[in-house]
Amino acid sequence: MTRPAGHPARSVGMGSLCVLMASVLWGTTGTAATFAPAVGPLAIGAAAMGLGGLLQALMAAPRIARETSALRARRGVVVLGALSVGAYPLAFYSSMHLAGVAAGTVVSIGSAPLASAVIERVRDKRRLTRDWLIGAALGLSGTVLLCIAEAAGTDSGSGTHSARTTVLGVVLGLAAGFTYALYSWAAHRLISDGVSSGAAMGAVFGLGGLLLLPVLLATGAPLVDSWSNAAVGAYMALVPMFVGYVLFGYGLAHVPASTATTLSLLEPAVAAVLAVLVVGEHLPPLGWAGIALVVGCLAVLTAPTRTTPKPRATADAREDTTADVRVG
Repeated sequence: MTRPAGHPARSVGMGSLCVLMASVLWGTTGTAATFAPAVGPLAIGAAAMGLGGLLQALMAAPRIARETSALRARRGVVVLGALSVGAYPLAFYSSMHLAGVAAGTVVSIGSAPLASAVIERVRDKRRLTRDWLIGAALGLSGTVLLCIAEAAGTDSGSGTHSARTTVLGVVLGLAAGFTYALYSWAAHRLISDGVSSGAAMGAVFGLGGLLLLPVLLATGAPLVDSWSNAAVGAYMALVPMFVGYVLFGYGLAHVPASTATTLSLLEPAVAAVLAVLVVGEHLPPLGWAGIALVVGCLAVLTAPTRTTPKPRATADAREDTTADVRVG
């Protein structure tokens, strides 16, 4: 796994663990949404990301106030991240609604690591490591298998999604993956430039939450129609989005955005397991094979970097010995 300069292996490991914990929390959103079927995807997305983002900004307000000058100096990155935060949940939940939960989740989360790698390559000139390539290949293969298995198990020939809506859902999923990668990169860039994790995440997600408020006001009426709907909305905002992105912010302070988005491939695997255990869905063997590949991806990316002793010292010693012989 790529280790950012200046970060010891222990902090990189903790950062990876925090991203994995965030991914587990995000994986619960699909199951939670099944308890509020009357709430539309725009309302769910706006409530979860909007309210969660505003909570982050509120908790980080003292840090944001102390670091206002640093954030203002990087306002372009902050605005780019906030726009991405505002667009992501609308595209993500609409993608699941149009293309199905399996396809929408896999396209959205599965395309993010590739988008992150492209962004980091273009903007930061970061090279892709062999471990990242292996991990990404395993993770993407696993999520594709998971998608095929879920689609075959839940919608075999039922025609629930037309070709047109499925294509639109896939396009929105790609947009979700790109915006997820973009705000992850923006937050990581702010943190790398010296802004604290709390201030960076609070500013980006707080502004993104403000952008989502009009959508919530326009579509969120079903959230207050019943206690169960309100409880789902509160859970989505407080746990997966608020707590999850606090953990994600800590992770971005210690690992590159491309690594963080690849680690988040755990999310669809968690979502599939919860669908089996809680919702009662059936997952074919192909799906479990996909989960195994995702686990393999995580093992590759979280394995400690092994450092081999450089032969330079031996060569230098040999040269010194030769020099001594020559002098003698």
